[in-house]
Amino acid sequence: MTTNSSLADETTSINSIYDHDTLSLCSDSANIFSLRLPYLASITLRIEFPNEYPEKPPRILGTESVGEGIGKGIGQQVVGIVRRVLERVFREGEACIFDLLEESREEIEKAEEQGTLRIHDEHDNAPPQIAESASASSAAYEDVGPEPPWILAPPVTEKKSVFLARVAPATSPAVAKRYIRHLLATDKKVARATHNITAWRIRGANGASYQDCDDDGETAAGGRVLHLMQLMDVWDVMIVVTRWYGGVLLGPDRFRIINSAAREALVLGGWSEKGKDGGKEGGKKGKR
Repeated sequence: MTTNSSLADETTSINSIYDHDTLSLCSDSANIFSLRLPYLASITLRIEFPNEYPEKPPRILGTESVGEGIGKGIGQQVVGIVRRVLERVFREGEACIFDLLEESREEIEKAEEQGTLRIHDEHDNAPPQIAESASASSAAYEDVGPEPPWILAPPVTEKKSVFLARVAPATSPAVAKRYIRHLLATDKKVARATHNITAWRIRGANGASYQDCDDDGETAAGGRVLHLMQLMDVWDVMIVVTRWYGGVLLGPDRFRIINSAAREALVLGGWSEKGKDGGKEGGKKGKR
């Protein structure tokens, strides 16, 4: 077991965000870990952490294992990509594995789209490459309807975690759900986020009312946002607070930041705590 407390905390964080064995200590060394790429589970890398980490950068040693169906030489190509990303994202004194995984994902997908990296052997039954399925993606976008009228609050950064809140008027739960589907289908960065916390309050016909929320893995966060909406007495609006985890645990502070971002989006959209009739009060709208 590692004696580096910073690395131990980072290992716990990474394995709670991804799978439990994403970053695991190799039995033959106190400094060498297995790093399984969450988006490419058939390739596992070996990564060495110096005793001084995070003051000094880790080192990608190479591949530990490459699964069946992966084309010849692909493992070394992936190692090269991850090494280049590591050089770019490492900052002295800061945890870097979350950034390494997420930015490596983007670089690998970009290489696939450009045709410089083909993950699967040409003789396997892998699905078509991204570039070949553009028409299918376009059709999927059309299926989720037009762009929702999102109003965005300024993003908030805290210890490398980024929070972004957006709101939109919603006339029914079906509309709110469609807006969420549209967002996840058309915004790749949001779809990859650690959490997309949602809540809505909607008044229907004949005195009916609808309230719902979703933590999306951030336990109790959805209920807190819904409670904020109840305190502000806002109706016919939905909120999405997106969080990209930065590798440092925030503890209870994360709930304060989530609620603060949500409230700012509501104010920017014209919903205020004085809106007892559930209507807007003419606040300034934010833009993308």
